[in-house]
Amino acid sequence: MNRSPAIDPDLLRAFLYIVEEGSFTRAAERLGRTQSAISMQVQRLETLLGRQLLLRSRGGSVDLTPHGRLLLGRATEMVSVNDAIWGTFHAPLLAGSVRLGTPDDYAWRYLPPVLARFADTHPAVQVEVICAQSETLVERLKAGKLDLTLISEGAEPPGWAAVPLWRGPLLWITSERHQTHRRDPLPLAVAGMRCSWGGAAIRALEGAGRCYRIAYMSGSQAGSLTPVLAGLAVTVSVPSFFPEGVVALRPGEALPPLPEFSILLLKAQQEAAPAADALADYMNEAFRQEAAKAAQSPALFASAA
Repeated sequence: MNRSPAIDPDLLRAFLYIVEEGSFTRAAERLGRTQSAISMQVQRLETLLGRQLLLRSRGGSVDLTPHGRLLLGRATEMVSVNDAIWGTFHAPLLAGSVRLGTPDDYAWRYLPPVLARFADTHPAVQVEVICAQSETLVERLKAGKLDLTLISEGAEPPGWAAVPLWRGPLLWITSERHQTHRRDPLPLAVAGMRCSWGGAAIRALEGAGRCYRIAYMSGSQAGSLTPVLAGLAVTVSVPSFFPEGVVALRPGEALPPLPEFSILLLKAQQEAAPAADALADYMNEAFRQEAAKAAQSPALFASAA
């Protein structure tokens, strides 16, 4: 039985860092190597695979070829598996529990791979996940009932250090079949009067002179998407995977543009346990990889015009 040649994870890591940084120079600095060494690693990888993966412009920027885009997701998975195996056998043994808060719209979109990998490398740590709105999670964090929490920008308390994990556009979400976004007044589904996303939507509509009404309120994304799917309202969201029949409008299409928003990570102000710090590191890395993949992928929009 013929064996396929093995791919050195260091070659894949160099490729990924170049994509994430958008520069051979910054990738070399991050790896602590020279730019020529990084270039040689990419050449070895391209020779091994028999395809060109990266295109360098005169201005120094880097673009992926079609074969590079094909490799990106699989290389990310292989390097993650490699790191997880290494971490399982070499990471300090951690035990205990971590109380992690998150709005439900972030929980299903971002957390499953993070928690799965963390469980593989730190099997003695139990992670308790609490889903609630950002404002509620902040109050629980202040009261010492959480160790870490994800929140939406705008909910962070004054003077509290927040770590930005992701930044990108808010999107109008509407029904693919019912063209709800063309109704006047516009029916809105929001997570509550203190919802930062809903507040951004209302300010955008009022600034554009567009009439609207609050048609539905729900504390969860699933609850907000249900009337959207039925053609009874529109809502707002960060880019995500939406159920069939629900689509994101392109920026500026039919409705006024929405601002960019950030997903933030807050830590308890008391001294964090090592397990909480380790989980925070995993989350930082996961969001960084997600941002790198999104930057090289087609836009996550479908026209509902």
